[in-house]
Amino acid sequence: MVSLFEAEERVNIGSVAPLAVRMRPQTLDEFVGQEHFLGEGKLLRRLLLADRLGSVIFHGAPGTGKTTLAYILARSTRSIFRQLSAVSDGVKQLRDILTEAKEHLSIDRQKTLLFIDEIHRFNKTQQDVLLPEVENGIVVLVGATTENPYFTINNALLSRSRIFQFEPLSNDLVKELVRRAAADKERGLGKYKIELREDALDFLAEVSEGDARRALSALEIGVLSSESEPIVFTRELASESLQRKIISYDRDGDSHYDTISALIKSIRGSDPDAAIYWLAKMLVGGDDVRFLARRLVILASEDVGNADPAALPLAVATAQACEIVGLPECQLNLAQTTIYLALAPKSNSATNAIYEAKKDIEENRVIPVPKHLRDSHYKGSEALGHVGYKYSHESKNAIANQEYLGVEKNYYKPTDRGYETELAKKLEWIKEQIKESDE
Repeated sequence: MVSLFEAEERVNIGSVAPLAVRMRPQTLDEFVGQEHFLGEGKLLRRLLLADRLGSVIFHGAPGTGKTTLAYILARSTRSIFRQLSAVSDGVKQLRDILTEAKEHLSIDRQKTLLFIDEIHRFNKTQQDVLLPEVENGIVVLVGATTENPYFTINNALLSRSRIFQFEPLSNDLVKELVRRAAADKERGLGKYKIELREDALDFLAEVSEGDARRALSALEIGVLSSESEPIVFTRELASESLQRKIISYDRDGDSHYDTISALIKSIRGSDPDAAIYWLAKMLVGGDDVRFLARRLVILASEDVGNADPAALPLAVATAQACEIVGLPECQLNLAQTTIYLALAPKSNSATNAIYEAKKDIEENRVIPVPKHLRDSHYKGSEALGHVGYKYSHESKNAIANQEYLGVEKNYYKPTDRGYETELAKKLEWIKEQIKESDE
């Protein structure tokens, strides 16, 4: 008797299915990539060999094999395969499958592997429906998501699952899959006489960015749209067969936060080329220029600070320019400031000073304002003891010898970089002036 899983699989690999679906690996030996958890001796393979596969969350970019591996896991564990899409299915469909899974387990002693695509789109209530059955082993859950599961999957479900991070396929692996599809006579395009040019393969592997599905789709379009015999799959044909390059970038998700993190760290690390690349990615991805400008303003004080006091006014001017000019021209302002900040001397002494002072206030006794510094612009202040303030401009070099805090503190520690070396000298000079007035 053909199982529902096998029947569905046969339909999928029929001639009407896209090449990427027909070439979907059927076994672990056919599967390529993700060696960090699926290679010999690695965790997921060990779990399969020991028949101890529990619920898992697959996290990674499209086209890296999440759905394919779910099919293979069902086959390898001889489980009934059921699939839901969190985009189109809801609690009713979920409950129906869970009820069916209980029946199969109690009557046939057969496990059910439930694959939920885009599981991050299930809300908390929908995710909670899964908990008892996952906890009791009624179903083996395989959830696939392109979003960071630590932000989108509730903690109760995460604690019952292992998380596996899928990495984009390497260029060599993408080329291997394209060659395999071109040669396979049963499921691929092997019935055609195809001459794959190496530069075409290199191009496909590069622009597909680790997405095997995209590379195979381009191969199929190129071959089926060609009238020559044999079919020479050139770089030009590969380029014509691809849709416009799609940047994998979510302005509200991981891509946004990971890329702005890379931009900030590249500027902080004084690498203008890397900083410009990450800036360009955010611009191409359609990120908000106001957000980018704000981040540069913050960085100008946080990481450059007084090592180059011109950095902050430049960043503020860039933020204003973005408001006045807008895209696409304001990308020039952003680029100029990004490069300037990357090359500027770095100092976080101002950042450390304010953080240390705030921590001191939060963790220790708050220092009262010395009486001679308190407001004295009202009748009765003298009776309260608000006297003794020395007006600095009446002292030598406008430096009065008086306490401004009442206790010894040292929050600001200037670096020996950029203009801050001059500020350090000024600070020492001020201390000398005070010392001389004591003598």
